[in-house]
Amino acid sequence: MENSYPGERLGLPASGAGSVARVGRRLLAILIDWGCATVVAAAFLGYDPFADPETATDAALVSQFAPMLVFAIVQVLFIPTIGGSPGHRILRLRVVSLNGRWVGLWRPIVRTVLLLVVIPAVIWDADQRGLHDKIAGTVILRG
Repeated sequence: MENSYPGERLGLPASGAGSVARVGRRLLAILIDWGCATVVAAAFLGYDPFADPETATDAALVSQFAPMLVFAIVQVLFIPTIGGSPGHRILRLRVVSLNGRWVGLWRPIVRTVLLLVVIPAVIWDADQRGLHDKIAGTVILRG
């Protein structure tokens, strides 16, 4: 039997609160988070998005990873505490575990590491869950 909507086989509603978050809102949430991480990295960690790699010092090259580090820390801290990253929460999304319990500490870590690899995040199943969410046992819901 084929699913008529994302989340049906997970027992989730077709729309509204508690339904699977659609791709557009999830992409906007990650852009909000990445933008904020870039601003924080530039303000506090010496990140220069316009640095020339040819003339940059080793420290400046290392600082190019600062937004990724800030992004990862925000994901790992906020998913278990407020149910999602700031971008998720601004767009009224939340990250939950499939078993309905607290998402815990390991799920956000696994999910974030895989998200930083990018490939798992762009591979989806019929429920519009990225591979990073499938492996972590999480789903992003409206909400």
